[in-house]
Amino acid sequence: MRLHVGCAMWAHAPWQGRFLPHPLPPAERLRAYASWCNAVEGNTTFYATPTRATVETWARQTAPDFRFLLKLPKTITHERRLANAGEELRAFLAAVEPLGPRVHALWVQLPGAFGPHDLGALAAFLRGLPPAYRYTVEVRHRAFFEDGGAARDLIRVLGGAGAEWVPFDTTVLFRSPPTSDAERDAWTKKPRVPRRAPALTDRPVVRYLGRDDVDRTVEGWGPWAEKVAGWLREGRSPTVFVHTPDNAEALPLARRFHDDVRALVPELEPLPEPVPAEPPTLF
Repeated sequence: MRLHVGCAMWAHAPWQGRFLPHPLPPAERLRAYASWCNAVEGNTTFYATPTRATVETWARQTAPDFRFLLKLPKTITHERRLANAGEELRAFLAAVEPLGPRVHALWVQLPGAFGPHDLGALAAFLRGLPPAYRYTVEVRHRAFFEDGGAARDLIRVLGGAGAEWVPFDTTVLFRSPPTSDAERDAWTKKPRVPRRAPALTDRPVVRYLGRDDVDRTVEGWGPWAEKVAGWLREGRSPTVFVHTPDNAEALPLARRFHDDVRALVPELEPLPEPVPAEPPTLF
């Protein structure tokens, strides 16, 4: 039984010197993060395919049971819209190969304009992916959340490929007006869709976006703690990524979510103690 938790990134300026040692060379930052969390979103791969040498440093900094959820590059998902992207896909797969089993899944994040009429392209794309990896799909078109027929069609496509539907739960963010600059910015950029919870596979993935207020973030994830506890009891292995608009407290919040689930499922192993931000002193 294992619950993976993490954040949207492994290097964030507000964490330096508070949660993570500072200064740290780039080749050590992921190692420090991995002492706090056992998973991370691979958002950087959305913007550009990393070099194989870079990915090899990621593997060296993480234990074999650490997990990456890596976004496919936007050239594949947003620019080519899953069509005629074989060359880009092959380059990406070759680059991430050094991670081996650390790749929890490859993540197909689709643009908001990708709707029910595009499901044929998604089905064809998923059929052409190598079976060595698992795949997760994030959709943002409101029809998939508000039209039962569209949702069933999407589930049918995903089920045929053994892929998971990744919910991005922003309901807590949009529950009341923003109170910080980061929240105001998030209001203009994040998808405003209903919460969706059912799992399609034995490895469900959740992206949860709270508020910059810690208490409101913790209060808002209550339904997810219950849902994740239920998945663990069913024998599933969930992964949960905790976001806030400024992400200043996301690192300890991810661990706190793990603790909240463990309170419901006591047999869940605790996370190891993180590396201290400052070396111990004699006095």
